[in-house]
Amino acid sequence: MIESMNVAILIVAGLVSLSIFSSLLSTRIGAPLLLVFLTVGLLAGEDGLGHLRFDDVRAAYLIGSVALAVILFDSGFHTGIKAFRSAAFPALTLASLGVLITTSIVAVPVHYVLGMGWIESALLGSIVSSTDAAAVFFLLRVGGLNLRDRVRSTLEVESGSNDPMAIFLTLSLVGLLAGHHGEAGAVAGFSILSEFFTQFGVGALAGMAGGGLIVFAVNRMGFERGLQPLAAISLAMVVFAATGVMQGSGFLAVYIAGLIAGNAHIAAPETMRRFQEGLTWLAQIVMFLTLGLLATPSQFPPYILGALSVAVVLMFIARPFAAWLCLLPFGFKRNDTSFIAWVGLRGSVSVLLSIVPMVAGLNHGRDYFIVTFLVVLVSLTLQGWTIAPVARFLGQVVPRRIGPVERMELEIPGARHELVAYRVVADSLVARGQRLPRWAEPSLVLRDGRSFGAFAVGALRPGDTAYLFARPERVPHLDRMFASAAPAAEADHRFFGDFGLAPRIQMKELAVSYGLTIPPEVQNQTAAEWMIRQLGHTPGVGDRVALGEVELIVRSLDWDDTIAEIGLAVEPTSVDRPRLPLLFQSPTEILNMLRRFLRRRDPPKAVPPSVE
Repeated sequence: MIESMNVAILIVAGLVSLSIFSSLLSTRIGAPLLLVFLTVGLLAGEDGLGHLRFDDVRAAYLIGSVALAVILFDSGFHTGIKAFRSAAFPALTLASLGVLITTSIVAVPVHYVLGMGWIESALLGSIVSSTDAAAVFFLLRVGGLNLRDRVRSTLEVESGSNDPMAIFLTLSLVGLLAGHHGEAGAVAGFSILSEFFTQFGVGALAGMAGGGLIVFAVNRMGFERGLQPLAAISLAMVVFAATGVMQGSGFLAVYIAGLIAGNAHIAAPETMRRFQEGLTWLAQIVMFLTLGLLATPSQFPPYILGALSVAVVLMFIARPFAAWLCLLPFGFKRNDTSFIAWVGLRGSVSVLLSIVPMVAGLNHGRDYFIVTFLVVLVSLTLQGWTIAPVARFLGQVVPRRIGPVERMELEIPGARHELVAYRVVADSLVARGQRLPRWAEPSLVLRDGRSFGAFAVGALRPGDTAYLFARPERVPHLDRMFASAAPAAEADHRFFGDFGLAPRIQMKELAVSYGLTIPPEVQNQTAAEWMIRQLGHTPGVGDRVALGEVELIVRSLDWDDTIAEIGLAVEPTSVDRPRLPLLFQSPTEILNMLRRFLRRRDPPKAVPPSVE
């Protein structure tokens, strides 16, 4: 008994350790980490080197559901409310309507290539219809891609919020196939529609209540520092399970709870984030190892061609069409839509949902799992491996305008200020004599191994370590002041323009300086006001607007998200030039194409000769 227990612990701990150490290889060869974890599970499985037999689908579904709930809570916790607001409408449209469109399109090749009935085909389409929150968050954040704000926010909010729709569709179609919805036709449709509103309504309300409960418990109950993150994650699991008991969407509830808790003034936020980061890594590793162990590669060959056809339609037709149609009303540029369409990574959620038909005892339930597993492998390999080069190709990577910052954060329980410490480097603005804002006077300075008060030390010098109190939203402004002046000048010039402008400069001054024709009604507007009106959404670093023969670019934002600096490119750059000329046209481009087509259809009328 004890010996078998030790062997089990050895196997589990060894696989987790192997996955962690394999991450070092992943960074060297550029492979997606999630693909590495899945491969470790495959190698340890029945057909791999480990010859471990694991076929308990119920245990796999339980492990995957708990792990996914942990990941979604952390995803919501790390999503800023500003990012959520700026991307809420396009992301939620993509997370709801986009899932339905993807399901409908993918059902076609499943029906004709794999020979499934239409309901079975729709079930497989719903299983692979959602992007994977874990895959998107890890590849964007761990990969270190500094993407345009609106594109990054849309991808993160969509991936965190589209799982409930895919889960609802999958469970409803499984129930329909298993006969759980009673009579077919209108009665079944009404039952599914009623279940839809129940799932999302109860899930949203439970998530909001649960998020408030987590904030109250962490802030008011007086837990020890080490117990605070445990209290938060345990309550998140209570919210997840209780919502499911009330027939709501537990996954939606736990994501909303994380969103509320992460954007509230919660005690020890850095301790919470560090704990959740480690726990989310563990959940991700365990989930992918479990799903890898459940797969049997020797069963794959008969399904490879069919799965490849589904993957091709999914990546190159269904996801792009859904992304274009859903984002069409929101003014995304063509390169932005192209990138969002490509980052439609399928991952653990799809494989987890493919277990549901087996749990429900459907005929050929294993077929859903195998096809989905192969589709996920293709998606993680092709899309996951190419995210960085595609982002650069489509002009989505924003060059960092500040160099490295040596900073550490210290938590102050119950306070709304952070104590941050900066090491002064020689080429920073502070070292070159720029004064700190009044709200950020140093409280302590370490110099040559000795500590000094702010007034006794005088001007800061290279090598000093300065401790300052600041509100969290103002810390990025301090980062710019203490940063090394080391960003690549060429990338900065190409992306951010030739000259820097003050955001308060009036448009009529630009007209005089550069010989531009500007309508009278905007001449008294500031450049920042004009840009915001032209963009039609919250500005982000890297956003650009053409102004005659020049281009105005958002170089940086202030701590309150107002435009702090504008760049001017004398000649419009090619950053936003459409790289896929025949795809993802905007409404304006579609209207112009229609007008040109109509002009060609209607030849100009002949003008009768004048009579003299």
